[in-house]
Amino acid sequence: MRIKILIADDEDTIRNGIAKYIQLHTDRFDKILLASNGQEAVDIIFRDKPDILFLDVQMPLLTGIEVMQEAKRAGILPYTMILSAYDEFKYCQQALRLGAKEYLLKPVRSSDILQMANHAADQLFGKVEKEQPQITEEKNYLVEQAKEYVEEHYYENLMLSDVAQKIGISAGYLSTLFQKQMAKGFVDYLNEVRIEHACTYLQQNYLKTYEIAYRVGFKDEKYFSRVFKKIKGQSPSEYRKQNQ
Repeated sequence: MRIKILIADDEDTIRNGIAKYIQLHTDRFDKILLASNGQEAVDIIFRDKPDILFLDVQMPLLTGIEVMQEAKRAGILPYTMILSAYDEFKYCQQALRLGAKEYLLKPVRSSDILQMANHAADQLFGKVEKEQPQITEEKNYLVEQAKEYVEEHYYENLMLSDVAQKIGISAGYLSTLFQKQMAKGFVDYLNEVRIEHACTYLQQNYLKTYEIAYRVGFKDEKYFSRVFKKIKGQSPSEYRKQNQ
């Protein structure tokens, strides 16, 4: 059964983030369509007839309520779930009267949205006995992308959220990938990369320890020394003497 989802939201990060999360976690849905405004959502509904719709209330050109009205008049309203930043009863009441199955207030976790999408598919087409396997190769590719970015930017004030945004996934999901595939957290991996580069500087023996610490991304020399000893089993000065 070919199942199509439409995600209509004028916020790029929300719209694309939901789509990416669903794509990475299941292959149950054959097509994920995106709309950045209400008119575009109506056009897609009429043209592609999606089965499931995640719909923002306040969008340019047409509101979510107006999108539902247009689709309902044509008799092609998908299984609709509202995602709104507006906690106003009139919006919720209008949406439910038009046939919305859920009215959820942002922010909504991507995992909850995926769960609702699966529930909608179960309601429309029946339950599947077992979810299709996740695409391990794609996950490995994401981790490799993250590692490459870390290698290029390790000396900066680098955060998990920075790397996740760069490769187009949530920080929570990237953290999970690191734990599952590398058996370590993002910070541990970042520190290992930094310490390896610090070793190169120590072997060259022309920079002071605090200078090396700052060059590889640490803001505090004492913290740098603690991390170095934890990873290498000896202090930076001991490593320098041993490798001169």
